Amino acid sequence: MASEEPKAKKQKLSKEKKTEESPTKKTPGELSPNSLFGMGNPLLDISAVVDKDFLDKYSLKTNDQILAEDKHKALFEEIVKKFKVEYHAGGATQNSIKVAQWMIQEPHNVGTFFGCIGKDKFGVILKQKAEEAHIDAHYYEQDEEPTGTCAACITGDNRSLVANLAAANAYKKDKHLDLEENWKLVEKANVYYIAGFFLTVSVESILKVAKHASEKNKLFCLNLSAPFICQFFKDNLMQVMPYVDVLFGNETEAAAFAKEQDFDTEDIKEIAKKAQALPKDNKKRQRIVVLTQGKDDTAMCLSDKFETFPVLPIDPEKIVDTNGAGDAFVGGFLSELVRDKPMDQCMKAAHYAANVIIRQAGCTFPEKPDFN
Repeated sequence: MASEEPKAKKQKLSKEKKTEESPTKKTPGELSPNSLFGMGNPLLDISAVVDKDFLDKYSLKTNDQILAEDKHKALFEEIVKKFKVEYHAGGATQNSIKVAQWMIQEPHNVGTFFGCIGKDKFGVILKQKAEEAHIDAHYYEQDEEPTGTCAACITGDNRSLVANLAAANAYKKDKHLDLEENWKLVEKANVYYIAGFFLTVSVESILKVAKHASEKNKLFCLNLSAPFICQFFKDNLMQVMPYVDVLFGNETEAAAFAKEQDFDTEDIKEIAKKAQALPKDNKKRQRIVVLTQGKDDTAMCLSDKFETFPVLPIDPEKIVDTNGAGDAFVGGFLSELVRDKPMDQCMKAAHYAANVIIRQAGCTFPEKPDFN
């Protein structure tokens, strides 16, 4: 569902000593609240089965992802009034944190999430939905922009996504991230994840978190998120890249990244190797590059080692909605990464989570995972 914020497309980890920032000394696999930190564009997903007249009224195509224009402003109120709607806490990073928490189950609030919302009814619902998902969401609330929303207009097997980023675009480092009580939550984490979409909102916030992770030898993860991020926000992306310990992307994002970086190759293995070899600030950790390819094997480059991992097979008849598969993949990966598990276990969890989510409408999941 608003899973991937409508876009212009769609070694065992070394047992470094826990830093003084860690809240408690933990044995590997044991988790504390706020161990995983995410920051991004929070969207309230509003999902409803609509009719063709509704699509036509707002000039929507049956299977599409767009950013809302002025002509779509009334859509969000109308869909709520006219149809039976379901609400979910959405947006790419928040979805991944939500899936990681679902995979972890206990304790609650392992995942912290920062982002900007409005002081309005959709903001109230978003807070409630984040709480239901057991993530510790600390939103920057302001009253200039309404809470970001993504309407999923469902007709048959198709869904047309319309995202209005609104407040998500209004995050302010000095008004939220820099506040002592919020920064303390950042310091409690050992693993950090930010989707590339947030590069369009507050690169200075990302850099503050990324530099902290690098200085304290913690793990900072970034997602390429969309070809347009690699193309039009290249400078912001490359400012952050030296601090990236784990880089996620899919095959189309990898191709766009390779082109913009003049890698002079379209081969996924070569792209992964070259991305892995880009300059890195924290020399104690080698960068890991993870590139998904839909139903084809997922590629991973770690140090001088390149590996591929097959995705779980699925009967095409059972696929309900592939939107959100990328967010779920990352969420599964993070759920094991935050427990210091080996890379093959992180990948196994990633493929499991993606396999579950594509059987559901939007980025939703059953009550409990069946994974070990």
